[in-house]
Amino acid sequence: MIEEHFAALHNALESTRYYAPRIRAWGEHLATRLTTGSRLLTCGNGGSAAEAQHLTGELVGRFLSERQPLSAIALHADTSAGTAIINDYGGHELFARQVRAHGRPGDVLIALSTSGSSQNVVTAVKAASELGVTTWALTGPAPNPLAALCDDAIAVEAPTTATVQEVHLALVHALCAVLDDAIGVTA
Repeated sequence: MIEEHFAALHNALESTRYYAPRIRAWGEHLATRLTTGSRLLTCGNGGSAAEAQHLTGELVGRFLSERQPLSAIALHADTSAGTAIINDYGGHELFARQVRAHGRPGDVLIALSTSGSSQNVVTAVKAASELGVTTWALTGPAPNPLAALCDDAIAVEAPTTATVQEVHLALVHALCAVLDDAIGVTA
């Protein structure tokens, strides 16, 4: 069982080499946006929420070296707003309502979903698009509704949710490394 998991992870990571140019472009774009007053919004459910919050933590804090804090908000982390939104508007509006409150043209939303079909994440992307917010997704295997809706997406081809999430973490760290390099942070 363990050997099979590691083999699947190895294969999924090998296939992500194809996405290196895209992660580089995302990181450079984010560096420009975040150093000129825009912000990053992230969302996801469960393990994807953890990955989304990990990404924002690396940007508000630091990744490898000291640098200015960058504006990044994990939408699920505001539990008071989240529970109020779910109570008043339903779960499908959890992230969309927050995108409408915080999102501005020039901002970026990174939406994470291993299935690519989480209704509240898909609805958030629709709201972001209406506002002129750039939308990117990290998903599991394509095709899926989230990848189809976003301005750009990386769909990880892997057999299990766990493997998809592990690859998403590697992509998050790669994105942070590119972003730091693009704004001139040296390790």
